[in-house]
Amino acid sequence: MSISPLGDASLWTVEQGEGPLLAVALHSGHDLRAELGQIVALDEFSRRREEDPFTDDWTTIFPNRIIVQRSRFEVDLNRPRDASVYASPAESWGLRVWRQTPTTEMVARSLAEYDCFYSMLAQLLDQMVARYGKIAVYELHSYNYRRAGPDSEEESAHLNPDINLGTATLNRDYWAPLLDRFIAELQHFPFPDRRLDVRENVKFYGRHFPFWIHRRYPEGVCVLSIEVKKFFMDEWTGEPCQQQLKAVQEALASTIPGIIEELQKLGGH
Repeated sequence: MSISPLGDASLWTVEQGEGPLLAVALHSGHDLRAELGQIVALDEFSRRREEDPFTDDWTTIFPNRIIVQRSRFEVDLNRPRDASVYASPAESWGLRVWRQTPTTEMVARSLAEYDCFYSMLAQLLDQMVARYGKIAVYELHSYNYRRAGPDSEEESAHLNPDINLGTATLNRDYWAPLLDRFIAELQHFPFPDRRLDVRENVKFYGRHFPFWIHRRYPEGVCVLSIEVKKFFMDEWTGEPCQQQLKAVQEALASTIPGIIEELQKLGGH
């Protein structure tokens, strides 16, 4: 069942079903408003490389999900409002995003989308917390680890785990049973050819999206800020490995019963 997105349905897709879990593909989108498409300096390939392709596929195992359709280069929903529209290369991995600076009116329209998203998110989370008491949000991202070029060696595995769980924005002590179980179950999942390297706060700590949620619902919502290294695809060509892509989805699915059980132990219903 879909709920109203509280705005243009081309901005994001929201589906609401049963249960206390919500999946969010915050950076899977690639669309730009026409007025921004006319002034963007980055080509399709360069933009897509810094977005999170295929993370929307992983949300299909969850009855409650949000898939953002617009690119993070239009408005980045994982940054504070005043930094959500990239204004300089320093804010966007050294990339020159714009051929000409977006006008004040263009930025205002992007910020209106930002406000609309967080208004919708508040409505959805309020409903879910009222119904279930405790909920968990799977915030799904992916990250590059061969930034030196398509023929470069992989960056250090020590600093680039297969899955990085960011937990810096939540009360670690309160949510420890849920977080520890999530990590353990992923580590023990029989992934093809190896065990997954799953660690906390190695490369990413969680940004504005989980910060906003944890400030609003400190003991009602646990955001699992999940960054998957792009081992499941070639980050330079954009081509996925279907076996690895499916295996990541299956690994995430394997954690669902345990997370629901831990939510219930914490007082969820």
